[in-house]
Amino acid sequence: MQYSFLDDGLEPGTVYGTLLNDRAMVERLTPQFDSAPYKAAPKAPVLYIKPRNTFAAEGAAVEIPHTPGEVRIDATIGLVIGRSATGVRVDQAMGHVAGFVVVSDVTLPHENYYRPAVVQRNRDGFCPMSRMFRDQVGFDLDNATLSVSINGERAYERSFATLVRPAAQLIADVSEFMTLAAGDVLLLGPGEGSPLARAGDRIKITVPGLGELSHSVAEETLT
Repeated sequence: MQYSFLDDGLEPGTVYGTLLNDRAMVERLTPQFDSAPYKAAPKAPVLYIKPRNTFAAEGAAVEIPHTPGEVRIDATIGLVIGRSATGVRVDQAMGHVAGFVVVSDVTLPHENYYRPAVVQRNRDGFCPMSRMFRDQVGFDLDNATLSVSINGERAYERSFATLVRPAAQLIADVSEFMTLAAGDVLLLGPGEGSPLARAGDRIKITVPGLGELSHSVAEETLT
């Protein structure tokens, strides 16, 4: 699926998701991290990839399988990289960001953080993204909020003030071991308690001061 969310002449690159970047989620899972075989929570950012087949645009109908018949809407903000970032400092990190996208990181419900959730996260259309928004006057990313409405009813709210790694720190930590290229998108990660959606539901994700993303959920059509 070819879909360009960029307006700067940038070619869409790789979309990187970030796990375990919400304090409440980490606190809930700490007992699991303390058990064998790991016996400690991850110290480096935990990343996964949303490949091109997952990309979808504003208004898309995301098809989901009949089993389990529901998906989790891991709504978040994506940082669009405007120029290559390798080993950048925290105070330089946001200078590598061209803009932001509102993202519905759709996934089949799962609780496995120890192996790549390819089957759950990488189905066709499982990454609806808004167009790219510029840094808005007065928009404070580190204290931004986000809400998810399902069928017109408020179903979820979160604050990005609870991130384990705020945006600049996340870029710095990721670019310490890999290059983020222009056109790549780095997701800030899901919050704790993301809502579930089913076929027929209409989803609207709103980030006050930045922008919105709307899409729907539909039954999978088998060919």
